[in-house]
Amino acid sequence: MRFHPPLEQGRLIRRYKRFLTDIETDAGELLTIHCPNTGSMLNCMLEGGQVWFSRSDDPKRKLPGTWEIAETPQGRLACINTARANQLVEEALRAGVITELNGFTALKREVPYGQEKSRIDFRLEYPQGAAYVEVKSVTLGFDDSSVAAFPDAVTQRGAKHLRELAHLAREGVRAVQLYCVCLSGVDAVRPAKEIDAIYAAALLEAKAAGVEILAYGVRVTYDEIRIDRSVQIVLGD
Repeated sequence: MRFHPPLEQGRLIRRYKRFLTDIETDAGELLTIHCPNTGSMLNCMLEGGQVWFSRSDDPKRKLPGTWEIAETPQGRLACINTARANQLVEEALRAGVITELNGFTALKREVPYGQEKSRIDFRLEYPQGAAYVEVKSVTLGFDDSSVAAFPDAVTQRGAKHLRELAHLAREGVRAVQLYCVCLSGVDAVRPAKEIDAIYAAALLEAKAAGVEILAYGVRVTYDEIRIDRSVQIVLGD
């Protein structure tokens, strides 16, 4: 996925009220732009660090741009726009990059399902039946470690999705939790038990129920992002 038009560059001043970010562009322009990330963005923000953002010319928008990529305190690049994860996964599914899910005949997005009135990110149709795929965007990294973690904040919604997937798996339906690791320099991903022990336990229960756990890494640059490799899942301590 190439950014078109190209992203603009600036420096982070602050993020506040969750969805607002003040930056200074390389041209010296002070802007408040949209932060499209509902998480804590722990270890994903560096005051004075580089940011890349897309600018909108839509007169109906309240803010002139959207924060897309951040420089982390560890010197990595993170795609912090969580909406990009589903776009990247769909692109990779259609290109056959996610080999475990190849062979589908149809792809549907945001399909209602489950006992708790959820929506699955992707329902893939195969000759032998459907597969339900839930996508999570991973941006949490740590010093001197190539292992990323999810979530970066307590997520009751994420635990609910795992329960829904586990129920499907117990009913004999193919269910997949796919982590889209939108952070450079990562070789593996693990549950962030220290942040959300309930989510970590739900992930283990989902795996035991037959849910497939997959993780794929994203090549992040300021002009292109794309899923390019499978990464390891670490479920133990």
